[in-house]
Amino acid sequence: MNLIDEQNLICTRFGAPFHESPEHLKVGVSLNVKDGIFPLNGLRHLPKGDTTGWYIWAGDYSSAPDFFVPIHIYHLNEWCPQVLKFLGLAPGWRFLMAPNYLDVWKDNSLVNF
Repeated sequence: MNLIDEQNLICTRFGAPFHESPEHLKVGVSLNVKDGIFPLNGLRHLPKGDTTGWYIWAGDYSSAPDFFVPIHIYHLNEWCPQVLKFLGLAPGWRFLMAPNYLDVWKDNSLVNF
């Protein structure tokens, strides 16, 4: 199964619209996602410029200005490939995953400023 099919399955499973995240666009990601820390969190704002709107982090969130670094989606194959299947969720959606746990939900605060 290809990645777009996996992303569509996730969207269907949770009743979310599909909104592609082309691999040449960027996400904000915390450096610690490479460390295998759980939980893994992701949330999607509206895309802007060359970004998808996605922010992904591991463990606890930080409001530090350097917590997120911009990377292209294709680098997630090396950094944290297990999140790729969620990147078809539309803006306003979130995920939280840990071993033997998964939650996906809509968070209207992400798109209703």
